[in-house]
Amino acid sequence: MESLFETLQAMPYPGRVVIVGAAPSGRHCVLYAITGRSPSSQARRLEIDAMEQKVFVRPTDEQTLRTGNPDLLVYEAIICGSAGIAVSNGKQTVDVFAALHAGEHAGAVLHTGLAGWEYEPDEPNWTPRISGCIADGAGLSVLKRAGNGGVVRNTFEFPLIDGQGRMVATYTGENAAPLPSFAGEPLLLALPFGSAQEAAEALYEALAPAAGEPDFRVAAAAAMQAHGGAVSLHVKNRHA
Repeated sequence: MESLFETLQAMPYPGRVVIVGAAPSGRHCVLYAITGRSPSSQARRLEIDAMEQKVFVRPTDEQTLRTGNPDLLVYEAIICGSAGIAVSNGKQTVDVFAALHAGEHAGAVLHTGLAGWEYEPDEPNWTPRISGCIADGAGLSVLKRAGNGGVVRNTFEFPLIDGQGRMVATYTGENAAPLPSFAGEPLLLALPFGSAQEAAEALYEALAPAAGEPDFRVAAAAAMQAHGGAVSLHVKNRHA
């Protein structure tokens, strides 16, 4: 089982990152990170709404953001509630959260919440939509483009084990053109963190570039929740 640093240092450009699992204390743990190569992707930050228990992706510069596709760049990334937590790299977070119900298996939540979604329309990358949830167990989903233009739907479900998590990213980590989509099963990671702040800052630091390489980091966030109870949120942004 690898650490965040070991896994992400082998991925110079992962794109977006979703991790779901449990802290050593047993609290449910969800992490999200954004890396970006274009000015529009970099012109963003993560913001917390503590009252609504959400983490939003919002622009730092509206004009620069609009050089890309705002519909794909601004969204609710993490939503927490009494039935669990939803996380994703797009506007599908809202639908995943709406599918959360007490006692529902994580795989069923993702199947229902993502029924109307497919990969992002950003040719030539066709960025996968990656999503996760913690409900009864934890789950991750990758919706990516098939060779014929259809949608490949991969859903993974696994038990919550203290100190462990699973990760998917939008890309394999290779900084190429076009960007190759994430492939295979979610990666198993250690989650040794005692707080949301520690987790978010560790994720951000794990995404730091090797010496002499470009820094693609935009932001990282973490949510921790004690079995449907109190939620702790923290974000680490590169840009003000």
